[in-house]
Formats: sequence, structure tokens, C-alpha cells
Amino acid sequence: MTPEQVMSMTYQALQIALFIAGPLLLVALALGLIISIFQAATQINEMTLSFIPKVLGVGVALVVLGPWLISTMVDYIRALIQTIPSLVV
Repeated sequence: MTPEQVMSMTYQALQIALFIAGPLLLVALALGLIISIFQAATQINEMTLSFIPKVLGVGVALVVLGPWLISTMVDYIRALIQTIPSLVV
């Protein structure tokens, strides 16, 4: 296995990790921003007010994006397993 192959596999793994985590993090970020604006406007400083909507939003995003996330991971793992014979040489 050459260093170029290792770097290519690492790059693909990091790219898949970003593709999977990105949408969930963006949902949490957007909800956090909306809740922060609401808290600033109403001067309500309750920590659970920002936590619970984020958890619910990420849960809904997981339900909606779940099939895409799973198929992305399965495709990556399938491709990785199929390249094992060429790496052993």
C-alpha cells in the first residue's frame, strides 16, 4: 500500500464523515441561532429552552435524512471492502 493510497482513503473517510455530520450540525446551528434570537428578544435566559428544540430538531433530521445517511455509509463501506484485495498485493 502506497502513501498515496493511504491519503486517498483518509480523504474519502473524512469527506464521508463531513457529509454525514454536516446536515445534522447545520440543523442544530440553525435552531440554536433561532432560539438565541428568540431569547434575546424576550430576555428569557433558560438553558433548557435551547437544548430541547435542538435535540428534537436533530432527531427529526435523523428521521428525514436517515435513509440517505445509511445508504451513503453502506456505499462507502462496500467500496472500501471491495478494494481490500487490491491493497493486499
